[in-house]
Amino acid sequence: MNKIINKYLIFGFLKVILNCILIFICLGIILNLFEEIEFFKDLNEGIGLPFLLTIVFIPNLIVNLLPFVVFIAAMWYLISIKSNSDLLSLKVHGYSNLKIILILSLTAFIFGSSVILAVNPVTSAMIKYYEKTKAQYSKFIDHLISINENGVWIKEIDDKKLRIINAKTLEGNFLKDITIYEMNNKDNKILRRIDADKADIRNSNWIFDSVKIFDFYETGETTDLKNYKFKSNYDISKINSLYKNLDTISFWELVNEYDSLVTKGYNKGVLNEKLNSFLSLPIFLFLMVVLASIFTIGSVNKSQNLYYVFISIISCVVIYYFKDLSIALGQTNRISLALSVWMPVIAISLFCSIGVLQINEK
Repeated sequence: MNKIINKYLIFGFLKVILNCILIFICLGIILNLFEEIEFFKDLNEGIGLPFLLTIVFIPNLIVNLLPFVVFIAAMWYLISIKSNSDLLSLKVHGYSNLKIILILSLTAFIFGSSVILAVNPVTSAMIKYYEKTKAQYSKFIDHLISINENGVWIKEIDDKKLRIINAKTLEGNFLKDITIYEMNNKDNKILRRIDADKADIRNSNWIFDSVKIFDFYETGETTDLKNYKFKSNYDISKINSLYKNLDTISFWELVNEYDSLVTKGYNKGVLNEKLNSFLSLPIFLFLMVVLASIFTIGSVNKSQNLYYVFISIISCVVIYYFKDLSIALGQTNRISLALSVWMPVIAISLFCSIGVLQINEK
């Protein structure tokens, strides 16, 4: 009998999660499609490519929003079993509030683990395709930062010049083996080339070491300099935040190719943040179900559905901004990046530990 009830709870909850995911997919398609159409509006592309890129982009967005999707699904499911008296029937069969919460939370934990292990590699591949396709139209973008097997590439455009910057690697605050091509913005004729062993890019005033400047426009001469200052639109913080879309890296790739990614120029702290984000997701989902249970399962009043909807919206907003604040603290070195990922999980777990004890007594 218990197996039948457990299956009823688990599959009923998974069905509601799937429904919530479908709703979020529909909303995501509507919102992101307009953004893609705006990007391609001057490129003589039909609706097909923007729609395809939207379909490719949305699954990764859903994975990133999964804690909030599961929280809303848990609220929805618990309200439904309260409204049709299934919750009362479960208690008659010996299921306490704590047991019901534990079954649903473990379901969310296993669901989150499955997403990380099986779904994330697929969504990462889709994001890689998305980034690659958008990069094909990069010539229409004023600024571009990307990384590939040929190193780091940066493109800058102002009113007079186009700069193409290539470096073999990014190590710490330095670009190594750097070459800069400066071209006329009107006819793309090369004005000069700058070669340097390395560039200190801690701020937007880059400092080059062992520099050669080839002037192709005015003097045609080659100049050797020990140091050289170069004004750019970017510094190390902007490059770290823009040129590496970590959503293109799957959990398996991050675990198996960690050293290789560091060699390519990925910051260890950022990679550790992403790894901890993967590891924390199942626990985050577990706690979001517990949190939803605290708001709903403890009350016997069936007429408070609007109140629960309001609570779910407010909770999602608060958790979202608290998570953002925590990551911001990590990125500004107030706390470690790894701790910034776990802070929301720790805070929610402390709140839930108190709430679960209270509702289990009801």
